[in-house]
Amino acid sequence: MGAEFASKIFLLYLLVVMCVDGSERARDDSPGDGTHGEHTHAHPSSHMDHMDHSLLVFFTLNDLKVGRTMPIYFPKKDPSKSPSLLSREDADSIPFSYEKLPYLLQLFSFSKGSPQAKAMEDTLKGCEIKPIKGETKFCATSLKSMLGFVQGIFGLESQLEVVSTTYLTKSSILFQNYTILEVPKEVPAPKMVACHTMPYPYAVFYCHSQETQNKVFVVSLIGENGDRVEALAVCHLDTSQWSRNHVSFKVLGIEPGSSNVCHFFPEDNLVYVPTPTMPNDVLINVM
Repeated sequence: MGAEFASKIFLLYLLVVMCVDGSERARDDSPGDGTHGEHTHAHPSSHMDHMDHSLLVFFTLNDLKVGRTMPIYFPKKDPSKSPSLLSREDADSIPFSYEKLPYLLQLFSFSKGSPQAKAMEDTLKGCEIKPIKGETKFCATSLKSMLGFVQGIFGLESQLEVVSTTYLTKSSILFQNYTILEVPKEVPAPKMVACHTMPYPYAVFYCHSQETQNKVFVVSLIGENGDRVEALAVCHLDTSQWSRNHVSFKVLGIEPGSSNVCHFFPEDNLVYVPTPTMPNDVLINVM
């Protein structure tokens, strides 16, 4: 994903669930090494046994094989309790700046030092961090601003499609072993923009695009309990510019630039691609 901040997106996503829903915790997104056996993660190694399960969303291209089993964490959120996107007019009327954090905490009635205040601080700081080489990023506070950023990447005349993970069965299980049922479908995407939900009192998406090559897949999964998921996955082929502290390297036991890194997306994270490059039959979820 991107620099140090991008490696915290998944954790921050979980933190907002904890703050808003009163559930879960938080952390990360990133890579995998392709040197595992056919059931590479079916029986996690001892270091994984002691790892925060919410970090287990990473893998490598070599793992994308029919029959491959791996432990995956899919956070679940109640959409009715999730923050809503504001209109551009409303969003623009509220300052979105770390410098204004004391005012914002007062505006939203959060006490300094509370989990909500910490989540807001991390989001604002992260949105102001300089992007890594080859990355273009933007924190969207409204749908209009998000689409404006995406069209700026693809071209103003481009038609857009948005892809996301879909849970085909209802379940409260967050973490279990999943097996790949079919050959993963690659979504042709010469360019892509990934947008991740961030913890904030209203909906904020951290959107970014990279010049380096990425691959987008739709992966049909079945869980041990029969759960079915059509999972959106993105593989980053060049990780040489990533921070050595990126959580994915720790999870996968690899070094920057030594391997591609893939990760599954939660249900409310999005990937935009230009319409002409993608047949409709490979879409998971179109907004």
